[in-house]
Amino acid sequence: MTTRYFGERIKRNEDPRLLTGQALYVDDVDLPNMLHAAFLRSPYAHARIKSIDVSQALQRKGVIAVYTANDLGDYWKPGPLLVSPPPVKDIVFNEKTQVPLAKDKVKFAGEPIVMVVAESRYIAEDALADIQVDYEPLDAVVDLEKALGPDSAIIHEEIGTNVAAHVVQTKGDYESIKKDAALVIKRRFKYDHGCAAAMENRGIVAEWDRRAGRLTVWDTTQAPVVIRNGLAGMLGLSERQVRVIAPFIGGGFGPKIMMFYQEEVLVPWAAMKLNRPVKWIEDRAENFVATTHERGQIHDAEAAFDKDGRILGVHDVFLHDTGAYAPYGLTVPLNSQANVLGLYDIENYYTEFTAVFTNKTIVTPYRGAGRQHGVFVIERLLDIAAKELKIDRAEIRRRNFIQPNQFPYNNEIIYQDFAPIVYDSGNYEPLLDDALERIGYHKFVNEIQPKLRAEGKHVGIGIVAYVEGTGIGPYEGAKVQVMGSGRVSVVTGVGTQGQGHFTSYAQIVAEQLGVSVDKIDVVTGDTDQFYWGAGTFASRGAVVAGNAINEAAKVVRKKILKLASEHLHAPEDELELAGGEVRVADMPRLSISLGELANKANPLRGAVKPGTEPGLEATNYFGPERGATASGVHAMILEVDPETMQIKIQKYLVVHDCGRVINPLILDGQIHGGVAQGIGNAFYERLAYDENGQLLNGTFMDYHLPTSLDVPRIETAHGETLSPLNPMGVKGAGEAGAIPVGPLFAQALEDALHDVDFEILEIPLNSNRLWELVNSK
Repeated sequence: MTTRYFGERIKRNEDPRLLTGQALYVDDVDLPNMLHAAFLRSPYAHARIKSIDVSQALQRKGVIAVYTANDLGDYWKPGPLLVSPPPVKDIVFNEKTQVPLAKDKVKFAGEPIVMVVAESRYIAEDALADIQVDYEPLDAVVDLEKALGPDSAIIHEEIGTNVAAHVVQTKGDYESIKKDAALVIKRRFKYDHGCAAAMENRGIVAEWDRRAGRLTVWDTTQAPVVIRNGLAGMLGLSERQVRVIAPFIGGGFGPKIMMFYQEEVLVPWAAMKLNRPVKWIEDRAENFVATTHERGQIHDAEAAFDKDGRILGVHDVFLHDTGAYAPYGLTVPLNSQANVLGLYDIENYYTEFTAVFTNKTIVTPYRGAGRQHGVFVIERLLDIAAKELKIDRAEIRRRNFIQPNQFPYNNEIIYQDFAPIVYDSGNYEPLLDDALERIGYHKFVNEIQPKLRAEGKHVGIGIVAYVEGTGIGPYEGAKVQVMGSGRVSVVTGVGTQGQGHFTSYAQIVAEQLGVSVDKIDVVTGDTDQFYWGAGTFASRGAVVAGNAINEAAKVVRKKILKLASEHLHAPEDELELAGGEVRVADMPRLSISLGELANKANPLRGAVKPGTEPGLEATNYFGPERGATASGVHAMILEVDPETMQIKIQKYLVVHDCGRVINPLILDGQIHGGVAQGIGNAFYERLAYDENGQLLNGTFMDYHLPTSLDVPRIETAHGETLSPLNPMGVKGAGEAGAIPVGPLFAQALEDALHDVDFEILEIPLNSNRLWELVNSK
């Protein structure tokens, strides 16, 4: 069967609903007799709670209930540890997860203390001002290094330390090769805090039907099935009594995979207790402190090179800021450890991290999930080595690439899926060559840049490379069904947050069944529609759910051909599926529509052969052996105003290899969005805390996001190295645009400001910070 849908630039099925305001978001859910919740949050980063007086709030007209930790009874308990510690020798791991409402002590500014439920959100918010809390402020733990000192306050006194975890991993023997190196480079790198700033904040609506004994929850979650299972267990219900719907979501980016946020635990509980629907929608001020953050790490890194620029080994010791609790385990720092190796053949590697509790918002994965930190370290080390050894920065990368004949390539370091990270496939040099050609690297460096510099302009070029571990397990499933109308239903357990699932999944099925994409109805994120699933995260939607859909569609295709063969009296190998019907290839007038065939597969009367299954449908699951490894190269040309340090990106290019491409249009959109976030993380966005753990820039007036004026036109190109780990040969791409932008900015800015002897060893930057770095020299 020739390709008709897979790989085509088909416009998204979901866009008409989104553009005409017909898509359902959580805040659109408006139920009769609905109540609204608001939360009193701690103004202190670290303090003891001496007393709470809610009596005045309870007297306010329209207030239905006020809950503190003591009111929750046995329901008050720490949340689950979502990701267990990895099987690494001599690991230290101190488990501490968030609680529904703070009791006795608050551990970050914004931690919820009291829940108010009222007839309207306005009344609930007003009632918060009625609540009196007597705090005893404590010294805040903010600085990562000071947190480990003997004089630091202890956040979790019961464990007696601010160490959340300590992990050492090794590959080869770095110290033994270091003495023979032609060059050893040692630097300290800093990667500071940022937040996802999704367009839609978090929200949850819960409705308890006491007569039916059924709880329905609408949630901005990336993992509806897991939320369903967890809530059922917490509330003493069966999983069949709980329905979780993750409708359209205005951006997930990782923080919405966090489970369980305090509000997710409390709103359904309150709905059951009050027997009325309860709604909570996060406002932007809450989002800055209550939704999880990411990024904060300090790396003391060292790399040894031979005289030709080949990496002999890397030594990296770093601190990771995990915030006040660590519900997501060690996913982020493990990813950082693994990604320091990049797409380079590094035989000797020592890596050690200490995860540190601080009085800041909880840290969980955010688009890139620790990969940015590792890529920043290795790419910056390569840049510095290239300068010291007088080797072109593109060439030093080429010399260190893993070669095609080395795959599968075992990096030996334990990854986020608890197994040594093994790159399944790749071919990096063609990606680099394509990027150099498209960005005009050699012409720019040898002709254009010298001319512009002679005119007094400060222009620079950067080129960096990266890998992206994608498509990890455990599994996803899907059901594909041909309906009597001739339309095809596709249902899967993953949620969608703008990735184009309604189109790309439809293309997979269309390819197998010969039905146009607009005749395929895709349902995601509804636990009543599909029972099992892990969620949308780690660039796994197309790889894991996509392959489950493909396998289910294959089974349906076989059923179609078998039944059509009996009806048309023709061998199966002489039949073809196209245009929503099955026809005999040499006699196209001999045909039957899929709708008619579906009705025949579900007879209302008469006998059938033993073993016959009704309907043209199939449910299937896919779980990969390990993650598929995508890769790519980013290149950029920018100009800097040396007086103001304002920048203008003149050209941005991404050459990416994510295996077989389902829809190039959607893939480009994913990459464009990732680059936009990467630009923000690299040059605009930084969460600033003072010594008391107070967030200083928790508004969009102070936390600067890039606008359409700052994000340039992004050119994309695609390599294609098929993954051997799944039948479709696909790899993920959800985080590719964001991962390497930090080191790309650093390299290009140093190149543009060539007349200043300085190094950029930190991200994010901004014009003010860049001015300070330049003028300190």
